[in-house]
Parts: sequence; C-alpha cells; structure tokens
Amino acid sequence: MEDVEIARNTKLDKISKIAEKIGIEEEELEPYGRYKAKISLKAFDRLKNRKNGKLILVTAINPTPLGEGKTTMAIGLADGLSRIGKKSILALREPSLGPVFGIKGGATGGGYSQIAPMEEINLHFTGDIHAITSANNLLSAMIDNHIYFGNELGFDRVTWKRCVDLNDRQLRTVETGLSEEKNIVPRQDGFDISVASEIMAIFCLATDIEDLKRRIGNIIVGYTKENKPITTKDLKADGALTVLLKDAINPNLVQTLEHTPAIVHGGPFANIAHGCNSIIATKMALKLGEYVITEAGFGADLGAEKFLDIKCRKAGIKPDAVVCVATIKALKYHGGMPKEEIKNEDLDALERGYVNLLRHINNLKNEFGLNVIVAINKYNHDTENEINFLKEKLKQSGIELSLVESWGKGGEGAEDLAEKIVELTEKKSDLHYIYELEMSIKDKINAVANKIYGASGVEYSKEAEDKIEQIEKLGFKNLPVCIAKTQYSFSDNPKNLECKEPFNLHVQDIILKAGAEFIVVITGKIMTMPGLPRVPAAEQIDLDENGNIVGIF
Repeated sequence: MEDVEIARNTKLDKISKIAEKIGIEEEELEPYGRYKAKISLKAFDRLKNRKNGKLILVTAINPTPLGEGKTTMAIGLADGLSRIGKKSILALREPSLGPVFGIKGGATGGGYSQIAPMEEINLHFTGDIHAITSANNLLSAMIDNHIYFGNELGFDRVTWKRCVDLNDRQLRTVETGLSEEKNIVPRQDGFDISVASEIMAIFCLATDIEDLKRRIGNIIVGYTKENKPITTKDLKADGALTVLLKDAINPNLVQTLEHTPAIVHGGPFANIAHGCNSIIATKMALKLGEYVITEAGFGADLGAEKFLDIKCRKAGIKPDAVVCVATIKALKYHGGMPKEEIKNEDLDALERGYVNLLRHINNLKNEFGLNVIVAINKYNHDTENEINFLKEKLKQSGIELSLVESWGKGGEGAEDLAEKIVELTEKKSDLHYIYELEMSIKDKINAVANKIYGASGVEYSKEAEDKIEQIEKLGFKNLPVCIAKTQYSFSDNPKNLECKEPFNLHVQDIILKAGAEFIVVITGKIMTMPGLPRVPAAEQIDLDENGNIVGIF
C-alpha cells in the first residue's frame, strides 16, 4: 500500500483535540480546515515560565539513493514515546515542492509513521513557503524598480536572486530586462530554490516578529561602485516583506497517524542552507512537551553540524540526546557494494561502510560532547550476522543500538528506542561548538573541514579569497559559517563515498547572509538551484478516478 493510501485510510483527530492535548487554548489556535492549524505566538507569553522538555535530535549517516528513513524514524520515536506514556511532540521542517516532484519525494515520513494530512503537508500546506517566495520576489521587484526610477542608492551590482520552490536548472542563470523599454537596464540574474533563500533562513532563525523584521532589513541586496552594501532597509522594503510573512511566522500544528502532536514549520535545505526547522517552533514545542523530537537534514556532517553550531548557538538550546539513523543496506553501499547486490549478506562491505557511521558517532560524541544512540531502520533482508556484527562494533565504541521497525509497525516498532532514549536523556551532556565565533572566517571553515569532514586541508578559489577579505573589512567576521556541500560524502565529491584517501575541501565561493547572520561557503559543485532527475517523481503523481491524489511517496 502506498504511503498516501495508508495516510488516507487512517482516521485523524480534529486539530482542536490535538491542540487541547498539549495545552494550546482556543484563542491561540487558528484552524486551516479540520486537521491543521497555526499556533499564535501569543502562546509564548502564557508559557514563558514553563520548564523546557527534553530535546532529542534525529540525524543520520551520509544519505544514499537507498534512503535511510530519518523522518520516519523521528515520527516513529515520537509515537513510541507516546505509547510508553510520555508526552512527546515532533518539531519538523516543512516539505519543499522541489524534492516532492523531483528525486526525493515527500517529507512526511512513511508507512505507518507519518504526519498527516500528508498530501496537504507535502503540497501547499498553510502557504508558508509560498509566502517566503513572494517576499523574496517582492524584494527583487523593488530592487529593479528602484534602478528603473533613477538608482538613487547607486546600485553597481545586484547580489539578490529571485526564487521559486521547484527544481528548475534552466533558471540558474538568466538574463532579465530584455523588453527594450526605456530606462529598463538588462542584467544577468538567477534563481535559487525557495528553501535556499535567505528569507527562509531568516524565517527559521528569527525569535519573534520584531527579530524577523530586523533581520530582513539587514539583508544585503547589492553594492555600490565603492563596494558599500545596500540593504533591504535602504530600499524601505523591510516592512512590506514582514507583512507578507506575518501569518507564516506562526508555527503549524498537525498530527501523526497515531495522533501525536507535530509542529511543522520552516524548511531550509541542509546541503545548501542550515537544514533545521524554525527556532520558534522548537522553542514552543519545548514548552508544550516532555520530549521534543526534531530533525536536521541529510547526514550529521551537514544538518546536525549546522543545527548545533548555528541554531543551538543562536537559540540557547542543546539536545539531551542524539539519534543517528542508519540502515544496513546503506552501510554496505558506503562500503562499495553495488546497489543490485545490496540485499545479499556481506560483512566485509558492512565493515568498510561502518567507517562512515563511526565517523558520525565520533563527531557527535567526542567533538560535540553529546549522548548518542544508533537506530537501525530494520529491513526483512537484514541478517542476524549483520545485526550482531553492528551490535558488537558499536559496543566497542560504547554506543547502544536499537533496531526500529516504525515503517511497518508505527510507534510499536520504536518502543525499544523510546525506552532507551528516556534513559539516555538522563545522562549529562555538554555541547561543545566546533569553532568560536571570534575565530577568522578561514579558521572556522578549516575547523569544520578538519574536525567534522576529516579533510586534510582547504583550497580556496581567488573569488572566495577576495570575498572573505571583503566580508572581514565590512565587519562581519564573527558570524558562523554555513557550508554548502554534497550530502553524499564527507568530502565535496559526491562519488567519494569511502573517503579512504586524504582529500581537501574546495571552496568555490563565499556568500554573506547578513540578515540570516551567517556566511555561506560554497564547496565543490554544489548548486543553490537543483535540477530534476531523468525520471522525476512528478511523472507518477496524478489524480485517480475519485479525485484522490496518488503517487506521492
């Protein structure tokens, strides 16, 4: 049965009942139909003195085309905690239409561990990403309108890009203003995917509506001939952009198939942005639940590193435990086993692939100082020998393993993990950042490359060198770094899965995000506008004879 059918055949509670379960009052809830709603930020005033719950971060090994099921695991864990009598809440990102219609599919979990209504969440949801897209493109329109009417601010070059929430490689570089109308100045432009927009990053890092407006005002959209930055506030666009986001900033409440509350809000990519849901949603969940399960995108080298070094630092929070998700078939793939043979037992390939898991564990446990458990998404073709091999390897590293079957069994299949998480969160942990903000930009990049990726060194293009010098002259040296890198490897080469040989990280470009308050470091061949695969998921999505959506997975 398809995920969409499982979700459709499950009876959901009305969203008012879910809100009541976590103590959200009627006047703090704005329903969007029967099964989804927004929570007013006014709830913070009532809840501000309430003690925070425990925060559990779900991350993973480097992803593979086989899929690791990180979101399914997070949902299963939340349901598992509910089943053993704990008050749990999910705090997840919103799906982007790019992956839904591209290669990755939806982002609402799978099997019997889903958030619902899955079709609505995967498509337009409550319109948050559309609002972010509109705000981004209003700013673009105001920039070009300002230039059209005389360019009083003295734009010499525009650095702000338009965006759309779809994978469309044709839009990576475009020419605009080709109508030959009087005063229109043609220029080269480009599009990012909406979830890589600085507006999305700001949306997820803002602490309230005032902070949102302040950060939007600080966005650098271009430079004068004298290299003086021009900001959104200079254009008097910060107020209008904030108005477009005034409803979107309220977090969204939905539920799992087992009626566990889920706050789903914000959705930056982890390979080209910082990959975490909003600070507002996480902090609200911490006030409402005993255990909050959140997720960071892709592998721990990307999403978890940015969650810890950027989001936790800004929000003043830290996880009480970390779940590192893996599958035996993915570990064998990382060990060089061909996809078509992946169901066969191969302890040699598993041992080679285990190196990837071990590096993530060491990073989380020894570099960041956190409590870690490994959760294996169990498949029927996983053999007893392979499972025992992993258990013994992890035991040698002082790490516990839990076999999870939440895809097929829902929360019941994650009860063992839930019990172990409760124990793990009682242990002391002390978050260490990988770098200090006072370090130079290069030293921060080098720290992540060396400590987290295992790179021997870092090579910088001439353009990157020049931009680092410019950013430091502008006084932004003390911002964290957000490294845009392939998700498939610790290196910047997606084909270098095992990373057996020494490698350098190749920095191609540096982008200052003064509103988001971090510095994006573009490495390898990473793109801020993805393309569709040869056979996009969109080809399978349709309406059946009853008007139901089919093909979303």
